[in-house]
Amino acid sequence: MADDGTLTASILVFASCALAITLFGTRITRVVDQLADRTGVGEAVAGALFLGAATSLSGSVLSVTAAWNGHPTLAVSNAIGGIAVQTFFLAVADCFYRRANLEHAAASAPNMLQNALLIVLLALILLAPKTPDLTLFSIHPVTPILFIFYIYGIRLVQSAFERPMWLPSRTRETRADKPDTRNRHVSLARLWSEFFVLMLVLGLAGWWLEPAAANIAAKTGIGETVVGVLLTAISTSIPELVTSVAAVRRGALTLAVGGIIGGNAFDTLFTAASDIAYRSGSIYHQIPQETLVWLVLTLLMSGVLLMGQIRRQEQGPGGIGFESVGVVAIYVLGVMLMLG
Repeated sequence: MADDGTLTASILVFASCALAITLFGTRITRVVDQLADRTGVGEAVAGALFLGAATSLSGSVLSVTAAWNGHPTLAVSNAIGGIAVQTFFLAVADCFYRRANLEHAAASAPNMLQNALLIVLLALILLAPKTPDLTLFSIHPVTPILFIFYIYGIRLVQSAFERPMWLPSRTRETRADKPDTRNRHVSLARLWSEFFVLMLVLGLAGWWLEPAAANIAAKTGIGETVVGVLLTAISTSIPELVTSVAAVRRGALTLAVGGIIGGNAFDTLFTAASDIAYRSGSIYHQIPQETLVWLVLTLLMSGVLLMGQIRRQEQGPGGIGFESVGVVAIYVLGVMLMLG
């Protein structure tokens, strides 16, 4: 579609898809919050499985489509860049909750476990390019390992919600994950139907975004890494920003944090799925140096965020936690390194 079109047409398609992702991503937050209450899985798990997967679908489709079309750099850069910018968005959401640091108010063992899972999955991706370039049916061994670790990690998160081995200290600013009973009149079937329709729309938007983004990279000459990390990653991650802020305003703080961190863990599977779609060998061995730098910075941001979840600073600089300040600084540093 966009490959044969003009730069203007590609930009219009790109902007239209980004707008659609914003609008439908906002609506899906309310649906997932209700599903978390009605199914009893809790906001942390709902954020990871339902909200994280749904809002990440557009980015996932873009990465897989890019890999299938022979653009491995765009595929991986979009995946890693998406995790980086979504971690940055969590710091933005912190600014919208003025009573206390968001990580303090939304303290939970499941969200901490999700962050630890994210660090493990990112480390596996970072390790993959240093392993032998061996594949089976053009699939690198790290790909199934990523899926196995993710499934095991989500089971641990669910267990931490149902049978916690320890609980965070309660303060006057701690917001517990309690079911909201105000929307019991809406049937569960209707909620699931709306969820899947919204998820489908987000996926189609990601599919249409990929050729537009590839065409923009080709016609402007700015490179697929920059387009992936700064353009497609941000545009396909808009739902995470919108949904996290919307969740904070609804008082669903655990869902806000879980949606970002759980979504980030899910986003690491973009790379695994892209490796399956990439038919020319291991996609990990096609990762450019600039993307590896972003991978390290994302690991650093995740580590700082985990420290903040454990420390639970009630108030920090500007009313946000030290981890939010650190995440913003690291992300800005990454942008400066890329554009400098």
